[in-house]
Parts: sequence; C-alpha cells; structure tokens
Amino acid sequence: MLNKLHSIKKIDVHLINLLNRLSMQALRISLGIIFIWFGALKVFAESPANDLITKTIYWFDPNIFIPVLGVWEMAIGLCLLIPALIRAGLFLLALQMPGTFLPLILLPEVCFTTFPFDLTLEGQYIVKNLVLIGAAMAVGGKLRPFNSL
Repeated sequence: MLNKLHSIKKIDVHLINLLNRLSMQALRISLGIIFIWFGALKVFAESPANDLITKTIYWFDPNIFIPVLGVWEMAIGLCLLIPALIRAGLFLLALQMPGTFLPLILLPEVCFTTFPFDLTLEGQYIVKNLVLIGAAMAVGGKLRPFNSL
C-alpha cells in the first residue's frame, strides 16, 4: 500500500511539474487566440455580439465602431502571442475590458431575466470576461520586471 502511494505521489509531482512548465504559455496563447477570433468576427460583421454592442454604444456609428473594436481585439491577441509584446497586449486589454461590462449597467433588461442573479445568454457572455481578466492577470503576474530582462 505504501509503495502504491509513493507511485501516485511521483505521478502527481510529475504532472504538477509538467503543468507548471506548460500552463502559463498555454494560457497566454489561448487568450491570444480568443481575442484574435472574437476580433475577426467583429471585423467581418459576423460577431453575435454586434447587436449588443450597437445597443450599448449607441452614440457611435456601429459600422465604424465595431470593426475598430475588432481590430483592437485582434491587436490584443497578436500582442499576447508575441512574447516581446505581452505588456502592450495586457495594456490594450486593460483599456478595452471595462467597456465590455457596460451592457450590465446600460441594458440590464438584455442581460438579466431577474436582476441580479439570473443572466441571459448575453449576460453570461459578458460575465465570462471575468475569466479573461483573471487569465490576463495571471499572465501579467508571471512577467519579469524590466530590470530583470
């Protein structure tokens, strides 16, 4: 029995070490892909979020604003994929992300079936950005300070 536990512990340590080596790069790359993908959908007027964006940012022409937002998101993604540009990507993300929560304030009837807990599909789409923020924070937290470069 003790031998079996020792073998399980060795496997556990091996898997943890493997995850420590790969997880941050996988997180950064997956964030980059998500931003490029979602941004490209906006650029090509195929995003399911276009209607929500149009209703939320009603003071800008959506034919201009949505493609610009898409290019911005694609820039975030590209920066996250290029190690030397991660800081720039995180900065662009930090500027963009607060705006993604505007519909929760400006269009609660679109985001909630019952405020504040029962989210619509649009509300869920918005709240999932908390995961993107947490992932971006994790990626940024693993950067080396400039003086260490």
